[in-house]
Order: sequence, then C-alpha cells, then structure tokens
Amino acid sequence: MIQKKICLVGVYATGKTSLVRQFVYSKFTDKYHSTVGVKIDRKEVVIPSGAVNLVLWDLEGRDGHGDVRPSYLRGASGIIYVADGTRPGTFEQIFELRALAEKTIGTVPSVFAINKADLTDEWQVTDSQIAALDASKWHALRTSAKTGEGVEATFQWLTEAMVVGGKA
Repeated sequence: MIQKKICLVGVYATGKTSLVRQFVYSKFTDKYHSTVGVKIDRKEVVIPSGAVNLVLWDLEGRDGHGDVRPSYLRGASGIIYVADGTRPGTFEQIFELRALAEKTIGTVPSVFAINKADLTDEWQVTDSQIAALDASKWHALRTSAKTGEGVEATFQWLTEAMVVGGKA
C-alpha cells in the first residue's frame, strides 16, 4: 500500500486539528486546544488507483511569534494550507507559509482549505478571492470542520493529486 505524508499548515485557531478530527473520526468539538508541536493521525483513503495510507501531520499553528518548523515539513508529499474564513488575516498569512514550505521542501501538491464555512454571518472571504486562488494555480475549497462540508473532498483531492498528479 502507498503511504503519503500530509502536513496541515496555518495560523493558530484556524481549525487544522478540527479538520483532521472530522476527517479521521467524524467528530467535532467546540473546545479549543492549541496543538503543541505536531499531532500525527492516520487514515486510509481509497482512490481509483488503489488504497493510500495517509499520515496526517497536524502542525502547531503560526502565532505571530514563530514560524512552522521546517523539520516538520520534510518528507511531506502534500500540504493542506488552512485559513479561517472569518479572519481575513489568516488568509493572507497562507501566502507567507506557502513560501516557507516551498523553500523547505520544494513544490508539492497542495490545497487551500478555507475553514469555518458554517459561520455564514461572520464569513469574510469572498467568492472572487477564492476564484483568484484557483486562477493562480491554487486549488481552494470552503470547509467546515463542524458540519463536515468540504472536508472529505479536500483530503480526497489532495490524495489523488499526490498519487496521479494535479495542481501543486
């Protein structure tokens, strides 16, 4: 069976851990627990070419005082960049985090998960911003770790991109 390492990267409190929990365990909690260092989970995903064992590295969120540790990124076959659709600043910081990741490991398949889509009254990322990402070779999806919207699709798309090719 093929095994692929995926890193979830983003600013603190964007929902990286909640996305992994929803994807792996189909669970959500409103309680916030900051990740310290890295938390690793696994899940098998089936794509048309076969089964893939994903090793999910949920990285500590960038907090303004430090960056993602480059050593955590090494060996990654794909990256999910996570922003909070209710906090535009997290959206902008993804570009800096992507530059750091590409400097560290080069270009690998990636997807931009704009999380917290269930908070429609607080949502601040526009459809045109998402379209601009797609136009600039980013694959972007609205996600909600709470409702599960877009979660499965995010991991499925990235798995297929890592194994059979796709936009990086």
